[in-house]
Amino acid sequence: MTEGGRLAVEISALTKSFGHTTALNGVDLAVAPGEVAGFLGPNGAGKSTTLRILLGLLRADSGLVRLLDGDPWRDAVRLHRRIAYVPGDVTLWPNLTGMQAIDFLAALRGGDTVDHRRRDQLIERFELDPSKKARTYSKGNRQKVAIVAAFSTRAELFVLDEPTAGLDPLMEKAFQHCAREVADQGAAVLLSSHILAEVETLCRTVTIVRSGRTVRSATLEQMRDLMRTNVTARTRGDGHVLESAPYVGDFRSSDGRLHFSVDRADIDRAMSDLTRLGIDELTVQPASLEDMFLREYQGPGTGKRTTDGDHD
Repeated sequence: MTEGGRLAVEISALTKSFGHTTALNGVDLAVAPGEVAGFLGPNGAGKSTTLRILLGLLRADSGLVRLLDGDPWRDAVRLHRRIAYVPGDVTLWPNLTGMQAIDFLAALRGGDTVDHRRRDQLIERFELDPSKKARTYSKGNRQKVAIVAAFSTRAELFVLDEPTAGLDPLMEKAFQHCAREVADQGAAVLLSSHILAEVETLCRTVTIVRSGRTVRSATLEQMRDLMRTNVTARTRGDGHVLESAPYVGDFRSSDGRLHFSVDRADIDRAMSDLTRLGIDELTVQPASLEDMFLREYQGPGTGKRTTDGDHD
């Protein structure tokens, strides 16, 4: 853990260009020890470039980039002993067994950081046969090798870039358990994933990037405060009277049910009006991370994504 409560990852006003192409134009990102932080954006938004700079594979053009207590470009060798990384597309040495690959990945970081007892527990948890040659592994099993290698270390920071690609739902749950464990033990976890439900389950804070710039960074609770709550109800009285209520938005009716949204401050008012109509069915659903994510990629009032530079 970093000393004195300092951030494990601190990025501010980060920029990076490749020739005439601007990849990053003001990325801000912070990850504290003991938290799982989500890092979201579509392909082309700048996530991969940011992570490569963080890992010391690229040099930033400008801005602040601090990793643990050092500069990821200048201090890469020293810092990599304290970092565990899982990419979204794992390539292994084909003639090594799974166990050999796990141990070799650990040796690249420094063998003294490996907990061999935990390694064996993780192999069992992820139902991995470590005696098989890596060339026989499916994509999911290659991911398992990288996950086991990462979580069997005593890393202070885990950088996870689409780590569950190729895993079945049961193994995704095992991964989520591991991420929570290391965070509870004080490590920082930076999770980049297209699986929004996974991010919503694991992360306390989320940073969303768009066209190389951070557009939102907050806790999930803070983000939900900015979003409207979705209400679905079936009433005995004519619920269409709510359509003209000043607090109701996005009103529609289908299959005898009313669907509308309200600000969180107006939920009590909506429930009171629905109660007077007589409620047969009711569902109140806070904004999901998907709702929040799509909001950042929608043009005002269009319901469609804008085309301002986000490309797959």
